[in-house]
Amino acid sequence: MAFELGIYSFGEITTDPVTGKLPTARQRIRDYIEQAEVADQVGLDVFALGEHHRSDFAVSATSVVLSAIAERTRDIRLSSAVTVLSSEDPVRVFQQYATLDLISGGRAEIIAGRGSYLESFPLFGYDLAEYDALFAEKLDLLLAIRERNPITWSGSYRPALHEADIAPRPLQQRLPVWLAVGGAPASVARAGRLELPLALAIIGGALPRFVPLSRLYRQAAQEAGHDPAGLRLSINSPGFVASTSQAARDLSYPYFDRGMLENFHERGHGFHTPRPAYDRQSAREGALVVGSPQEIIDKVMYQHELFGHGRLLIQLGFGGVPQRETLRAIELLGTEVAPVVRKELSPRIPPP
Repeated sequence: MAFELGIYSFGEITTDPVTGKLPTARQRIRDYIEQAEVADQVGLDVFALGEHHRSDFAVSATSVVLSAIAERTRDIRLSSAVTVLSSEDPVRVFQQYATLDLISGGRAEIIAGRGSYLESFPLFGYDLAEYDALFAEKLDLLLAIRERNPITWSGSYRPALHEADIAPRPLQQRLPVWLAVGGAPASVARAGRLELPLALAIIGGALPRFVPLSRLYRQAAQEAGHDPAGLRLSINSPGFVASTSQAARDLSYPYFDRGMLENFHERGHGFHTPRPAYDRQSAREGALVVGSPQEIIDKVMYQHELFGHGRLLIQLGFGGVPQRETLRAIELLGTEVAPVVRKELSPRIPPP
């Protein structure tokens, strides 16, 4: 199986730290469509968009934007990053992404998570005290819908279904559903037990700290009777690429810092990232995938030594790096990074 390289965005609307201008939601959405087009043209494997429900983010209806992208692309897989399943109706999620799959010719994926940004819970009338129970039940329903139709099902948080016809069905025989985890061991183990592909978000800290999670994932799968060799693991991290290491860090740092100040979670305030800390996180053992094409290649190879993963998704230019530089970064990933890591790593990745 080939190693996969892709990009994702949360859709943040951030004040440009250089010009002081704030982009509109329309401009950000147009930017993402163009980014996905270029990513497709240069041969990247995945383009993903996050779901948020605040005015400082442009994308709440992720499947709608991805459907627009589907009409402008040919090969690249299109995914959520993530679908906050706890505050969604799994029936509608399945219908939306099955529709995207039909529009795109079989390129849709769902990356489902419990939610790190929490504004959708009160917005749609859910109690945060039931954070994990909501997710567990809704994941069960989503997977059941994927496996059979019509479906009979009952739970605690939505009306029961009796011989319900859930349509349309996707073009793919089995719509891919990944489980997104930010570091909670229980969630990692759940992905293993259910034999679901795992998208492990690493946004800070030293990479070796996360190795026990990848081991737990495979151990939980084995204990549940699944073959760990068939599991799919993705590492998802912020990053940026330019022709030189210095250019990559100099270009991306002011935007990353402003994004962390303006758009980070809902904790009442963001926080400042000092430049030395950013540079340390961009080094070999750090979480950020920032540097020249060769540095990105080296980082991916080092990650693979630790995790044995088969996919890397880069949150490219968090904070709104200008479109011209972002498109150039996408070109470098597709033309200089992806061919090397595929050649080196694809023979090491067993088929699912």
